[in-house]
Amino acid sequence: MDKFLVRGGRPLRGKIEISGAKNSALPCLAAALLSAETVTLHNVPYVKDLITQRRLLEDLGATVLTPELRTHKITASHVQIFEAPYELVKTMRASVLALGPLLGRFGQAKVSLPGGCAIGTRPIDLHLKAFEQLGAVVSLESGDVVARAPKGRLTCADIAFDMVTVTGTENVMMAAALAAGRTVIKNAAREPEIEDLAELLNKMGARINGAGTDTIEIDGVEALGGAEHTIIPDRIETGTFLAAAAVTGGELEIRSCRPEHLAAVIEKMRETGVEIEELNPNTLLARRGEKGLKARDVTTEPHPKFPTDMQAQFMTLMTQAEGASTIVETIFENRFMHAAELHRMGADIHIHGSTAVVKGRTRLTGAKVIASDLRASASLVLAALCAEGETLIDRVYHIDRGYETIVRKLRSVGADIERISSTAADAAGAGDAA
Repeated sequence: MDKFLVRGGRPLRGKIEISGAKNSALPCLAAALLSAETVTLHNVPYVKDLITQRRLLEDLGATVLTPELRTHKITASHVQIFEAPYELVKTMRASVLALGPLLGRFGQAKVSLPGGCAIGTRPIDLHLKAFEQLGAVVSLESGDVVARAPKGRLTCADIAFDMVTVTGTENVMMAAALAAGRTVIKNAAREPEIEDLAELLNKMGARINGAGTDTIEIDGVEALGGAEHTIIPDRIETGTFLAAAAVTGGELEIRSCRPEHLAAVIEKMRETGVEIEELNPNTLLARRGEKGLKARDVTTEPHPKFPTDMQAQFMTLMTQAEGASTIVETIFENRFMHAAELHRMGADIHIHGSTAVVKGRTRLTGAKVIASDLRASASLVLAALCAEGETLIDRVYHIDRGYETIVRKLRSVGADIERISSTAADAAGAGDAA
C-alpha cells in the first residue's frame, strides 16, 4: 500500500491544469450502455474510479478503446451480461449507476449494493423507489439489487425525491430516457455533472429538459444512438488547488477550469482573504491576501451552495486562519474523520455532532496520518504542504480514486512530495523511531 511523504513549508508557485471531472465521467461512461452505437468521451481523467468503471463496462460485454490519452470509445452493442459484481462495486459506490441504463435498455439489471468511501449512508433506496415508480419490480437478494421491467420497457412517472440525490437523479434520468412517455423528476440534483450527463444524453438522441434546475422532464424515446462529448473540468480539484495556493502562501494559475461551477467556493474563499482573480473564462489566479486568512463559517448544502466535497479542504484552510470558524456538515453524517488526523498535526478542532469548530491560527507539524476517504486525503495533503517537517500519509489509494497525477502536479509547482512504497515507508518510520 503506497504512501505520500510530504516535506512542508514550501509556497506553491506555477501553473496547474485541471483534469476532467470524475463525478461527470462516471455517469457518462455508464450512459454508453444505453446505446448499441459508439459513444466517444474526451477529457476522461485517469483515476482509479474510472479504471474500475471501465472494467465494469468490459465485464458487461462492452468494448472500451482508448485511441489517445483521456479519450474513451465505448461500444455496448454486444452486452449480454446485466450484472455488476461485488468485486467491482465494493470499491466504488458509483457502480450503482449501471442500474439505470441496464434497466432502461434491457429491462433487467443486477447490481451489488455499493461500497466506496466510509463517509456515511447514502440513500440507494431512493433510486429503487424511483425505479418501482417507473414500473420495475425491485428486490434485494443476498446483497444484490435485482430489478426487472415486466413488460420489457419502463413506463413514465412523476418522481419526487424525498431528499436531493445526485446519483439518484442521474440513474433515473438514464433509465427514463428510454421509458415510454414523459417522466418528471422533482427535487432533482442541480450539480454541473447532472447538466453534463444530460448534454451527452441529448447528443445521443434523448429528450431531456430542465437539467440544472430542481425539475427535470424526460420524454422517452425508442432508442439512443452514438455521440461525441467532452467531460467538464473537475470543480472539486479546482477548489482543492485554490486552497493549496492559500495555505502554502504561494500563487497558482489554475487552468482549464470552469469558475461558474464553484461560485460558492470562490465566494467563501474570498471572504477568508484568499485573492482569486479570473484571468479568463477558464483560468483563475489564486494567492493568500497580504492581510492573511480570516476565519469564516460554512455549511455544506446541495449545489449551488457550498459542496460537501470541499468541506475537508476548507477545514484545513481554517486551521491557518485567524479566529474560530464553525463548519456544519449537512450531507453526510460521518464526514469529519479527517479532523482527528489534523489534530495529530496540531490542529485545534472540536466536533459536536454535525458541527466542527476550528480554532486558528495553529502551527501544524508533520506526523504520520491515515486517510479515511477521498476528500479527507486531499485535506491531509494540504495540511502536510503547510506543516513544518515531514508528514507520512497512509492509504493514499483513496486520493487515487479522484485526483489525477496529484503528486506530479504538486511537484511541478514546487511541492516536496513523493509516493513511496510500504516497504520504504516502514523503513522511514523505523528511522524516525531511531
